Amino acid sequence: MDSSASQTPTVSQRDQWMVEHRIFQIYDFFGGLPRKAQSAMLELQRENHMEYLIKGLKRLEPSFSVLDANRPWLCYWILHSIALLGECVEPELEDNVVDFLSHCQDPNGGYGGGPGQMPHLATTYAAVNALITVGGERSLSSINRMHDAGEIDVRACYTAISVASFLNILDNELVQNVGDYIVRCQTYEGGIAGEPGAEAHGGYTFCGFATMILINEANRLDLAGLLDWVAFRQGKECGFQGRTNKLIDSCYSFWQGGVFALLQRFHSTLDEQLALPHSGEGDCTNDSQKTGLNASCPVNLNSIGYNFIKQPAETEPLFHSLALQQYILLCGQDIEGGMRDKPGKGRDYYHTCYSLSGLSGCQYSSAEDEDSPPLPSAVMGPYSNLLEPIHPLFNVVLEKYYEAHEFFAMS
Repeated sequence: MDSSASQTPTVSQRDQWMVEHRIFQIYDFFGGLPRKAQSAMLELQRENHMEYLIKGLKRLEPSFSVLDANRPWLCYWILHSIALLGECVEPELEDNVVDFLSHCQDPNGGYGGGPGQMPHLATTYAAVNALITVGGERSLSSINRMHDAGEIDVRACYTAISVASFLNILDNELVQNVGDYIVRCQTYEGGIAGEPGAEAHGGYTFCGFATMILINEANRLDLAGLLDWVAFRQGKECGFQGRTNKLIDSCYSFWQGGVFALLQRFHSTLDEQLALPHSGEGDCTNDSQKTGLNASCPVNLNSIGYNFIKQPAETEPLFHSLALQQYILLCGQDIEGGMRDKPGKGRDYYHTCYSLSGLSGCQYSSAEDEDSPPLPSAVMGPYSNLLEPIHPLFNVVLEKYYEAHEFFAMS
């Protein structure tokens, strides 16, 4: 066999080298700048981001017609990004969003991708999160708390359970067999796949783990294996990849980075699993007792999201937070507004939403509790980069979560 043929790089290798080359060029340029210029390069371009987002909320280009069945997602991505920046939307625009999403709602519950379209769990999740982000009685009261449409995979489990938890309608009947299914989706690598037998993936790992927390069965997972898998998804480029041997992507700043925010509240369980792999399950003496996160202990399922955020996280993040912030700001940010997958790609609302969500998660990852503002050393670049905190299970701004939690608890 010709030895040169066996050394020919694969397409994946060439793509990886190209990405590394572009990113390290940016880092080398940044490293050679004076400190003042570095600070300017790390600045979050708030005004440009807002201009980009508001423009999209008012009117989208004709090219977005391919996303006709995803219009609630566009509402959520844009509105959540604006909320993360700590900005408000004009009341008229908010009313337009509420009216539009009301027309997407099926009379029997659930939201379709547009008016007249069949309801679906994914678009229902997006619509509910968008309406919660708008906030206020008109927006929240527009949600019909009935739903019976969707699909079967880990994402569907999360969207259904997340919406039910938000709306205060989560019960034992709804969660029946969900935990069994997600446990079967955890792979030998430690991450979670979309369905049993598939490959572990960052998005499904977040959805699966968050679901297991919300249904009070997180201790059934191999959390030590999960931590090991997600820790190795942060590459030398400083960002996260979604799967093993794949390119990094700024959206995984949330999907992978968000897993760490959840794991930080299970440190005692992790310690127990590392010492004795099968200990901790059904043990109400560990973290689960404090958060109400244990399958064998009676608990109000609808209170888990609230109790979770009240439980302090560990002091130190379990990933390289500043490195991830560096990737988001230097490689993911379009200086004209919006965020992109990686250098060489175009900006879009999806990556803007999840890059900013991941950036917020990084900034607050060292905070001792929800009321403690991050130290300046935890925020890459000027402290004016600080975003609003999010609820790590639902990915809505924390203030909006509390408003919705109180509203639906009273309903």
